[in-house]
Amino acid sequence: MDIYIFGAKATAAGLYRALAVLEPEKKIKGFLVSDMKGNPHDIWNCPVMLLDNVSGMFSDNRKKDVLIYVAVPELIHKEIRELLGEHGFTNLKMLDSRTEAGIMERYFQKDGQFLSVHSLPLAGDISVIPKLTIYAVSFYKDKPLNNPPEFPVYVKRLYLGCDRAVERGVNISGKADFYDNTGDNISSKNPNRCEMTAHYWIWKNRLDTDDEYVGICHYRRTLDLSLDDLKRIKSNDVDVVLPFPMIHYPDSRVQHTWYVSEEDWELMVRVVGELYPDYEPVLDKIFDEPFFYNYNMILAKKQVFADYCAWLYPILDRIEELSKPKGTEREDRYTAYMSESLTTLYFMVHKDDLKIYHTGRILCT
Repeated sequence: MDIYIFGAKATAAGLYRALAVLEPEKKIKGFLVSDMKGNPHDIWNCPVMLLDNVSGMFSDNRKKDVLIYVAVPELIHKEIRELLGEHGFTNLKMLDSRTEAGIMERYFQKDGQFLSVHSLPLAGDISVIPKLTIYAVSFYKDKPLNNPPEFPVYVKRLYLGCDRAVERGVNISGKADFYDNTGDNISSKNPNRCEMTAHYWIWKNRLDTDDEYVGICHYRRTLDLSLDDLKRIKSNDVDVVLPFPMIHYPDSRVQHTWYVSEEDWELMVRVVGELYPDYEPVLDKIFDEPFFYNYNMILAKKQVFADYCAWLYPILDRIEELSKPKGTEREDRYTAYMSESLTTLYFMVHKDDLKIYHTGRILCT
């Protein structure tokens, strides 16, 4: 059977790498794209190919036997299904977030890296879950979901960009349990910081509660955690839970090339060396790897979360001070994207002195 992957970004690269380990009998012929612009010519020596060209290689009858994994964001699954159908390809496996999470968990488990929280034993008093609050962040411009998540009681809603919303006359009353323009806050920086105004607000305002853990998810992206998983976290004294890393080709630096200018990236590297010289020698080694923590989602012990924020925010502040234009003069989310790279750096550096476990990232549409 001829097998292809539609897509050529992180989801597709991760699937390719996972299938090579989990199902080596499946030989991927290539990655299919509708346009070569912005895509590599190959991924680990597997060619990236135009759909139009590949479509012409098969008769209508043979296309029924071609298997295509669709490894692109779920938001465009319908569009891609229709596109492939127009070309006569109907034998499709749509990679939704739960399927992707399951495949990547099996891959990382076999690979021995990035351990899963689901693999931890239930030990000790398994009737007790930790005291925790996960803050589901949202923004006044977010679009309604067709299938919103059903949050458990320990998830509270935190509204972001409230300063800007109020300036524009948006009524935010009753939208959430908490608002990022209260207490010690950086709500005004939301156009650049995005969900990182939530991290800051929690750090400065919510670590004096009796919670053992605090976390952040999105109104449409959640961490795959069951009650048993929470018991595992407590009974195994887990320090932090992160989403399984995305796999980028050729290395994790490619992430910033999509969102952050080279000038800004070089500034970030310089600021890390200026503020934390111990991190500078390992920075290149970490970003030479393909593994990248996307989405700025986390569940951590309060002290671990505080230490992480105390390390991160001086970097972001210094970047905004030195960047051209300065952070106060732009609204391009550049420091939010940098935060993903910095989160990757921080927790990769601390992988041996923190008990870090992982889970899937579930997308609601």
